[in-house]
Amino acid sequence: MKRTLLLILIAAFMLTSCMVMSDSRKRGRHSQDAVVLVPALPSVVVLEAEPYYHHSGYYYHYTKDRWYYSKSKKGPWHKLPKDHYPKKVQFKDKERKRYEEERSREHDHDHDNEHHQGY
Repeated sequence: MKRTLLLILIAAFMLTSCMVMSDSRKRGRHSQDAVVLVPALPSVVVLEAEPYYHHSGYYYHYTKDRWYYSKSKKGPWHKLPKDHYPKKVQFKDKERKRYEEERSREHDHDHDNEHHQGY
């Protein structure tokens, strides 16, 4: 009896730690917020050429130090709660350099746009 109760409590805790409210504002006027079970990422994620990771039926996209999730690689993408982020993100050697170069170019482009817009 105690063992069954303990298992139920553990299962309830695990399920609530994976629940995420989806952001329905982009879906139109008539949509409602839905509770989605999105698994947290493993503590270490290794990315290759593209900053995408597939885990437990979801696609995760890493960009500008943020994570997004979707059921399809085509989107729609939703912000992943920070408590679902991995503790560490690793890149394969060559791919890390490429990603950092692209990120640097994006940062420079964003900075140039802000400068031209008078920010």
